[in-house]
Amino acid sequence: MNTDGAYDGRPTRSGHVPRPAGPPPIPKVPPMPTTPPAVPMSAPAAGSPLAHWIRAPRPGAEPGIWRFGYEPRAAGRTNAATDRALLTGAVISFLACVLLWSLLSNGYIPYFDLPLKLFTPNDWWALGGGPVDGRGTAGLQAYMLLLTVALVVWFSRLGSWGLAFDRLVAARGARARAAGALAGALFVLMLIFTNTLTVLGLLADHLPYTDMSDGAKKLVVCLVYVVATAPVIVFFVRLSREPAPVAIADAPSAQVHPTDFGTPDDPVAFNEIRGAGLGEVADRLGGEIGAGRMNDVDYARIRRAWESVGVDPSRARAFADAVRDNGAGACVHPSGARDLPGRAARHDLLTRQVLLGTVEDGERNPWARRGTAFALDPDVLGTSLVAVGPSGSGKTRHLVRPVVEALALQALAGQAAVIAVGSAGARLGPDSAYDIVVRIGDPESVHDLDLYGGAGDPDEAAGLLAEAFVGDVPGADVRRAATALAQLLGPFHAARGRFPSVPELRDLLDPVGDAPDALRRELEAAGQPAMLRELDARSRQRGAPGDPAPALADRLALLDRPAFHGFFDTSGQSRPFSVRALEHPIRVRVDLPERGHAGASRMLARLLLAQFNASVGARADRSLFAFLAFDDASHTLTPETVRGVQRLRSANAGVLLTLRTLDDVPDGLRTPLLGAVGCRMAFSGVTTWDGKRFAEAWGTEWVETRDVTHRTVFADQPLTRAIHAFRKLVTGKAVTTDAVTVRQVERERWSASDLAHAVPPDHAVLSLTSVRGERAAPLLVRLTGSS
Repeated sequence: MNTDGAYDGRPTRSGHVPRPAGPPPIPKVPPMPTTPPAVPMSAPAAGSPLAHWIRAPRPGAEPGIWRFGYEPRAAGRTNAATDRALLTGAVISFLACVLLWSLLSNGYIPYFDLPLKLFTPNDWWALGGGPVDGRGTAGLQAYMLLLTVALVVWFSRLGSWGLAFDRLVAARGARARAAGALAGALFVLMLIFTNTLTVLGLLADHLPYTDMSDGAKKLVVCLVYVVATAPVIVFFVRLSREPAPVAIADAPSAQVHPTDFGTPDDPVAFNEIRGAGLGEVADRLGGEIGAGRMNDVDYARIRRAWESVGVDPSRARAFADAVRDNGAGACVHPSGARDLPGRAARHDLLTRQVLLGTVEDGERNPWARRGTAFALDPDVLGTSLVAVGPSGSGKTRHLVRPVVEALALQALAGQAAVIAVGSAGARLGPDSAYDIVVRIGDPESVHDLDLYGGAGDPDEAAGLLAEAFVGDVPGADVRRAATALAQLLGPFHAARGRFPSVPELRDLLDPVGDAPDALRRELEAAGQPAMLRELDARSRQRGAPGDPAPALADRLALLDRPAFHGFFDTSGQSRPFSVRALEHPIRVRVDLPERGHAGASRMLARLLLAQFNASVGARADRSLFAFLAFDDASHTLTPETVRGVQRLRSANAGVLLTLRTLDDVPDGLRTPLLGAVGCRMAFSGVTTWDGKRFAEAWGTEWVETRDVTHRTVFADQPLTRAIHAFRKLVTGKAVTTDAVTVRQVERERWSASDLAHAVPPDHAVLSLTSVRGERAAPLLVRLTGSS
């Protein structure tokens, strides 16, 4: 693969020896590793084989759900009762059941046995209503038993005994469930053995014991006790073993059940490769997995390479040869790396997700998302993400570092290209995790930055520079600035075959300099009349009112400093990084000199964003996901770059913009920015002013509210007044009645006050939108993205 100049030679600057920014180049066929690769962090448990991780189920889910081993949560209960209400209802219904049963069994309710007498012979009953013989007694006992069962069933449903048991007992664990079932069984057996329930009387009192021997009597009595107690024991044993519905709904999946081994869809068997007539290649890959020589990056990279074979079948032979020669190291990244030096987050390369945290199990989140693991992937990052939070809220630790790390792993697998931009010293990963590290202003930096972004057209290069130089200046005309730059870049490129360096361009913009005259003489000697007209037009505008050249020269002076000597070279003596290299799976980190040169850093950040927007849209091959991450995007956005961000999702690209506050964005761009991105994230500690913008972006929803009005009761009767007076004396409150009004109202999903004061530390509220248009409502997430 092409390395895009990552390992090209560069002359040594005076006073130091360049050091490589990444691993040294390796031969085309790398040697076999001497030790097995480390087990991926996304494996379900320590020591699990890669095959188990590959076979783990990953069902489809809503945006933001960690799909590895995901099990959808059970449907939520509507109008779920509180624990106190459940307990009260269960106790009251139980006491009512006991009272009614006692009244029935003691004959205080007349004619309760009338249905029994209507459907039984008259000779079973005496004139006063009592049974004549054992037949009537057995019928009455059976009738009372049926009435008792009916009462228990009806009152258990009325008082929600099953739900109360699950919520108040079973939810506390298996031991509490078993203890509750044991107590219930002992209570029912006590009622049976004390003849409170007529089970033993019905079964044992009507048998012909006089015709039985002593042994037969003992056997029959034992059988009667078994028949009477066995259903009770079986019922409560099953109750003690049945898993609690609440535990099933709330607890995350503790064990991942892999797909069956050896099925046609087994991803470890590489059946699609075998079906293409490459059985030897499939066997070699399966052997690499079994021997532990393949890791998750290898598997994803080889899968990606095989997908390219499906697009271009002529690559099949090269793919087969690479696997036969190198095994798990086939189709390796140009850097030779098969994994990152270390991982700070948990990743799943099959779904291309990175785990960031857990959705809070609270009322503010939808029932189906509570307690679920939260993750990001290119499907949602392709709509771009804006994150706002004060310093120390964890933007780098919980968001930028895990996302950049995930895309660096995907770059090693041939799936993505990533550029991470931050200040010098930002914790975005070690140098060895990147192919190119550009340290602007550091004389030890091996790589340089292409000021023109690899553009060959002077007009395009001028537009990018104008956007970076004066795009943030209020009232500045970026088009006029781009025209002024194009009138200089075009003639210079025609005369010398390259674009000017920073000092040369500054001299050309200087109103009193003689650089334009020297350039004119070169153009006359080269016979470039068209470029002479361009230069003459620029000369006529020099010093005129509204000439953008002085403003451009002032901004360019920020880069023409001794600290940047040797950088932004256009003579071919350095190794400049160009954003055009995003057509290849490359990992780049750009360190900006934020401390000593804040103005230059912001200008370079604007330049990188403008170049990124222009480059990803011009890619011929958009199969790689291109991503640009800013650890601090303050004063980086301009009207044109905001419009460019909105167009990225169609180019299979995205950006991550972190801000301390929305005040770092021009006032006229705050609302367009939140509208241009699909993912919005508010960290703990945002101000109410920033929260108001997010609240407006997230809109409103219909909620049900209950308004309770307390009205004092005024009694007319003396006795009622006395009772009310006594009650007020005891409770200290007047007797009132409650009037409850239930209505649907439209309210903000998250108010500005809630975002400012109700988000705990290490938490964030964020909404997601996928490139397919799927949306996730604002969620409160507990962040644990990076160690």
